[in-house]
Amino acid sequence: MRKFNIRKVLDGLTAVSAVASASSAAQQQQAGNRETEIQETLQSEHFQLCKTVRHGFPYQPSALAFDPVQKILAIGTQTGALRLFGRPGVECYCQHDSGAAVIQLQFLINEGALVSALADDTLHLWNLRQKRPAILHSLKFNRERITFCHLPFQSKWLYVGTERGNIHIVNVESFTLSGYVIMWNKAIELSSKSHPGPVVHISDNPMDEGKLLIGFESGTVVLWDLKSKKADYRYTHDEAIHSVAWHHEGKQFICSHSDGTLTIWNVKSPTKPFQTITPHGKQLKDGKKPEPCKPILKVEYKTTRAGEPFIILSGGLSYDTVGRRPCLTVMHGKSTAVLEMDYSIVDFLTLCETPYPNDFQEPYAVVVLLEKDLVLIDLAQNGYPIFENPYPLTIHESPVTCCEYFADCPVDLIPALYSVGARQKRQGYSKKEWPISGGNWGVITQSYSEIIITGHADGSIKFWDASAITLQVLYKLKTAKVFEKSRNKDDRPNTDIVDEDPYAIQIISWCPESRMLCIAGVSAHVIIYRFSKQEVTTEVIPMLEVRLLYEINDVETPDGEQVPPVPTPGTGSNPQSIVPQSHPSTSSSSSDGLRDNVPCLKVKNSPLKQSPGYQIELVIQLVWVSGEPPQQITSLAINSAYGLVVFGNCNGIAMVDYLQKTVLLNLGTIELYGSNDPYRREPRSPRKTRQPSGGLCDINEGTVVPEDRCKSPTSVKTKSRKFSKMVTNDIDVKDNSFSRSRSSSVTSIDKESREAISALHFCETFTRKADTSPSPCLWVGTTLGTVLVIVLNLPPGGEQRLLQPVIVSPSGTILRLKGAILRMAFLDTTGSLVPPAHETWREHHEDKDEKEKAKKRRPVSVSPSSSQEISENQYAVICSEKQAKVISLPSQNCIYKQNITETSFVLRGDIVSLSNSICLACFCANGHIMTFSLPSLRPLLDVYYLPLTNMRIARTFCFTDNGQALYLVSPTEIQRLTYSQETCENLQEMLGELFTLVETPEAPNRGFFKGLFGGGAQSLDREELFGESASGKASRSLAQHIPGPGGIEGVKGAASGVVGELARARLALDERGQKLGELEEKTAAMLYSADSFSKHAHEMMLKYKDKKWYQF
Repeated sequence: MRKFNIRKVLDGLTAVSAVASASSAAQQQQAGNRETEIQETLQSEHFQLCKTVRHGFPYQPSALAFDPVQKILAIGTQTGALRLFGRPGVECYCQHDSGAAVIQLQFLINEGALVSALADDTLHLWNLRQKRPAILHSLKFNRERITFCHLPFQSKWLYVGTERGNIHIVNVESFTLSGYVIMWNKAIELSSKSHPGPVVHISDNPMDEGKLLIGFESGTVVLWDLKSKKADYRYTHDEAIHSVAWHHEGKQFICSHSDGTLTIWNVKSPTKPFQTITPHGKQLKDGKKPEPCKPILKVEYKTTRAGEPFIILSGGLSYDTVGRRPCLTVMHGKSTAVLEMDYSIVDFLTLCETPYPNDFQEPYAVVVLLEKDLVLIDLAQNGYPIFENPYPLTIHESPVTCCEYFADCPVDLIPALYSVGARQKRQGYSKKEWPISGGNWGVITQSYSEIIITGHADGSIKFWDASAITLQVLYKLKTAKVFEKSRNKDDRPNTDIVDEDPYAIQIISWCPESRMLCIAGVSAHVIIYRFSKQEVTTEVIPMLEVRLLYEINDVETPDGEQVPPVPTPGTGSNPQSIVPQSHPSTSSSSSDGLRDNVPCLKVKNSPLKQSPGYQIELVIQLVWVSGEPPQQITSLAINSAYGLVVFGNCNGIAMVDYLQKTVLLNLGTIELYGSNDPYRREPRSPRKTRQPSGGLCDINEGTVVPEDRCKSPTSVKTKSRKFSKMVTNDIDVKDNSFSRSRSSSVTSIDKESREAISALHFCETFTRKADTSPSPCLWVGTTLGTVLVIVLNLPPGGEQRLLQPVIVSPSGTILRLKGAILRMAFLDTTGSLVPPAHETWREHHEDKDEKEKAKKRRPVSVSPSSSQEISENQYAVICSEKQAKVISLPSQNCIYKQNITETSFVLRGDIVSLSNSICLACFCANGHIMTFSLPSLRPLLDVYYLPLTNMRIARTFCFTDNGQALYLVSPTEIQRLTYSQETCENLQEMLGELFTLVETPEAPNRGFFKGLFGGGAQSLDREELFGESASGKASRSLAQHIPGPGGIEGVKGAASGVVGELARARLALDERGQKLGELEEKTAAMLYSADSFSKHAHEMMLKYKDKKWYQF
């Protein structure tokens, strides 16, 4: 395996930069020494790469926990991730290094700590008292597999059940094992001849901490007396147990079983259950047992002072409910409510008013963790409505197929999107506040607004407010509304070029200033949208159909077929001509002859009511040509000042005037060159069938990656037409880097040398060497590394713009780079970015007076070049898959050149602003993130960040201004990162705090008589039982202690936090016990116990105090 040597790469880059600088000296003199005037302010110290926040639903969730005092929710996943949620805007992501699945989470309630149990049989103690939680201790079990954990409230002893049926006890302060062990054979003794199975439940009796209830999978439950080290009672049942829950008075408990039954047991009657319930079983006549149902996976038993208890359970549906959605059942008194869920239930928790298990629970909500959603149900309102979820957990509502990121947007944009999006909200939510309300927000140090746009497989587009490291959905647009939907598969038109998700979004082009939006979809369709605050009904949807051909193609010609004559380059269709050239006929496999001039999707012909927000301006569709489907669109650009949209694919390029609704340009790629074509091309051979090239990636995980040579994302070619299955053959994960195909370009599709349009950029610049002033033009980049310039001759503004045609003509300018062109931008004489011209947004549906004023307006061009002196020049910055060049205009001299990568290729390149300057930011397929200064292209940052193991990353990675970037890290989550040193430094302040100082609620009042006669809750001195002096040391081979990398902050949190807080909590309990009238002997005993605990805590503190941070 080839190792990637970063030092060599940097040396190479520096050498190339030096050569480029030296070779450009003569050219600089020719350019009038203007290049030397540009002062570059960005240095390497301005750059630092770090992850900032992760948004979205935790991918593949597996565990759930809630701290009822701190009001924080924790979710663990199958990939070892940990997500913590407080009040809206307070979120945190952590990761276990092993990547093993989280099987259980337990909060140390109100202590700012959390224990996680993993599938690799490790336990971890997390310190939540710091903004970025860290592991303080880990414990690895060597001989036994962990199946269940239980940490009693205000206890430091964690019970750990194992697959062998044994229970070990861990001290959560020192994370060491106690010598006290409950062996399975001692627990069941002679009650069963066989092994009882793994431990599936552990809990202490709410009224007596000395009694431990142990549930074994086989159906046996044991009430174990911790002091006498023997079982008080054993309860046996025929059916396997999934979960157990206590009634708060400690006299009854309930078990859920694999046959869909619940058994309620009286503690002192072990012979048979007090009651058996089958919540979803059909009651048969003749007193027979109800039919068995599916297993009840979990049950909770919660009491209320005022009324009947709640029994809440998941699962247990009858077997004949085929196709029924997963359900949560809430039984309250005589009523049973069955709440259907959209996805299967992973876990649920009932939120209660008290953290004390021996008090009336007073449940008020249920958190349900689903496979792909998080639902909160209000138990206090009739009909059990759900709470409106304030977290951004719906990114994956439909799989994300592309995304774009915009920083420093116009200030009125987010309020405008929010106001139209507010009308889309559903009704019928609970009227109460969101109950997960812990933590505090960070300090907002960013003043600019950020917007993320996500495109989805169902054709929807979502706008998100991403300002100040938060995320909130603003507005959702459904682009599929414009098309007729086929009711069933047989009804579906056979013109589809994709079998599923025909409306999926491939490319988004958005102008934030004018609010014009343009999207390209997978069915070779383009839709242009205009933003309006008024509702309109469109009688006829404006529509254009475009025939985009490719005349010259294959290098090899199949035998026995006639070769059509080669069209002479440059003598093809006139650029202004809309009439397509004739096309050699190809045979078609369809029975109805050749399919021709048919779009893939059918636009609705009925009036379309359009709500305030984005409204359709124009629909453009590529059509089938002589039995060949249209190729998917590879690039797209819109310009609001010019009123133009342009798009291209591997056949050619088309430009549309969306104001006049006309096609201005429709050329095959070869025709763009005119007589300047540098390539020798063979005539095109007819083929029997043609598959669309390219496609979006499958959002599902688990893609098998074959050992195949790799193509870059723009060259995807598969045998299958299925859009969502196109990723499987595209990636070679050898050495975590990409190997490139034999061709230096990205267009080696089988043996076809098709040249696709890969980049488009509208601008106002010098189009030819002889130009003395800049003019509007379009720069076109192709996958063979060519840049071509098309001149735009625009009519005057106002009414003339709608009457006179836009004249489009090739300029003859051709520039060359190595690798497919990805991005282009322009700098002025001072080195500042020249943004494309744009209009400012105004309401399109306005009254006549406003329209008159509008006619007099000219489009706003923010290009400073129009006011420059004739002698002043510009610089074109062009980034390809392999290199970057800075070209002086109008001379077209290459003044700087940088070979970005030799062995890999650039997936995403963006010219971005940072610290009042600009740079080129690149993400390579080998996992490197690089930045270069402009215009000199000096390397400023080169960091190995992440290997490209999934096409989803390639499709969604994007940079934006102010040092921000993002990508889809899983099918449900967006990972944001920064490459700005300043943001990295401010990140700690910006992050929210999970832990806040909250007083633990008072323990339930036991009353004078209960205290006097020994009733009520019985406490237990666990230290006396489980401490080393009483139980001895545990076997060293059983588990291994691993100190965590918690850092200094973590150590302080552990020493002064967890231990001190526990001691204070215990002392506070004792004081309250005194006030409530405990007997003198009991009080003295408890004080002695607290005193020894306090000494122990003090010793622990001293132990940690003298140690260095690296000794933990």
